Amino acid sequence: MPAERTAGGGNRAAITACVILATLMQALDTTIANVALPYMQGSVSATQDQIDWVLTSYIVAAAIMTPPTGFLANRFGLKRLFLVSVAGFTIASMLCGMAQSLTQIVLFRVLQGAFGAALVPLSQSVLLNIYPPERQGSAMAMWGMAAMAGPILGPVLGGWLTEDYTWRYVFYINLPIGILCFLGMRIFLTDTTSNANEKLDWFGFGTLSLGIGAAQVLLDRGEQLDWFSADEIIIEALIAASAFYLLLVHSFTAKKPFVRPALFRDRNFTAGTLFVFVVGLTYYASLALQPPYLQDLMNYPVITAGLVLGPRGIGTMAAMLVVGKLIGRVDTRLLLGFGLGLTAWGFYAMTGWTPDVSQSAIVWVGMVQGIGLGFLFVPLSTVALATLSPEQRTEGSGFYNLSRNIGSSVGISVVNALLTRNTQANHADIVQHVTAVNRGFESPMVMQFWDPLTAAGRAALDAMITQQAQIIAYVDDYKLLMIATLAVIPLLVVFKKPSAGGANHTLVME
Repeated sequence: MPAERTAGGGNRAAITACVILATLMQALDTTIANVALPYMQGSVSATQDQIDWVLTSYIVAAAIMTPPTGFLANRFGLKRLFLVSVAGFTIASMLCGMAQSLTQIVLFRVLQGAFGAALVPLSQSVLLNIYPPERQGSAMAMWGMAAMAGPILGPVLGGWLTEDYTWRYVFYINLPIGILCFLGMRIFLTDTTSNANEKLDWFGFGTLSLGIGAAQVLLDRGEQLDWFSADEIIIEALIAASAFYLLLVHSFTAKKPFVRPALFRDRNFTAGTLFVFVVGLTYYASLALQPPYLQDLMNYPVITAGLVLGPRGIGTMAAMLVVGKLIGRVDTRLLLGFGLGLTAWGFYAMTGWTPDVSQSAIVWVGMVQGIGLGFLFVPLSTVALATLSPEQRTEGSGFYNLSRNIGSSVGISVVNALLTRNTQANHADIVQHVTAVNRGFESPMVMQFWDPLTAAGRAALDAMITQQAQIIAYVDDYKLLMIATLAVIPLLVVFKKPSAGGANHTLVME
């Protein structure tokens, strides 16, 4: 198998370990900084709106720099790009930890996102190259464990490092991982051919970057500025729409466009890319909702909240090991349908949650959802990329992961916006029934805590009403995520089972 020899198939185990380390390092940084934000905010004297850019800058940079991974790999060689990405990400992480101002943190987070963007598609491409077709499902399962474990372990690890040491260690932790990964790849990965004449379509890359950047800022600031009632949001929407329109026209008219329409003629890839958008939307939106629910409404400490959510990652990793063996033996549509069913059931169970829900219920539902994700992620990664030619895999993986990133960004923004808006609407509805003449206030126990005739009583009463309004708003968000999960089920009919003896033991499109 030429691709296997090219990528260093003789050192398959060592390369796999390095790839998993690189993926874990990048995946950790998607969530590890979240719990440290309040500490960072005080350290650099930033407002709440300003400190959010620590997260947004990383997401935008990673989203923009993911698609050109294919070009960079062809231009400079896969091994060289991998080494530069790992080294740059590690150095940027150290700079983030040493930053003394908000401007420095945001700048170094941009560098971190830009260098880290290539790690995921390069990792997928390397694994698909060094493993034969019949073992690619298992390879994707191992890789998926690291990709999905990162966002789960991030809050736990970040909470522990921040509480016992300092927020700077959430970035310093990347140093030993980065050094091990760099040395391993430097020793074991065989260099691939490069094409010095490879040209980048700057117009296509520029319009895609502008569109993604404007759309991300719109999503990030929309709720704060009351969406399209603000001129800034209208301008950002026009810029994003214009950039994506120009990109679409350019892609179909240029000789060598940045986004090649030929890539999307592979219907496996196209359907998988759309599918993973919804998976990213529901998965990361759920991750964004649950920590504040546990910490704000249930008063869990940061570390406890992370530990309660941890079993979700255990379920995901266990399912990935199982499903990696099932790919090629079981119809992939059944695997995907099973994963969707478990995920939707998890959201349905969460619609009945209140702050009195037990830890065992949270752990159980989280494990079920984690198992469901494992049955979705591995088959999708395999079916979307395995039918692409080796020359197209890195580029295809870039757009596949871009779709997942955009889905997660949209999902987080939408559920947070709905949470804020529905909390306000629910508060207004509840307040209509809470008046001084309500006979419920005749109870001495009620009057002791929520006396509407005193300032302290009214403040306590308003806090209680706000909490109830938030609980209902969370239920509404979980219902939305359940519906979004069920809505993607019709896509399963697009995938067709391969004929007997199919070369790749994966799904092909008729």
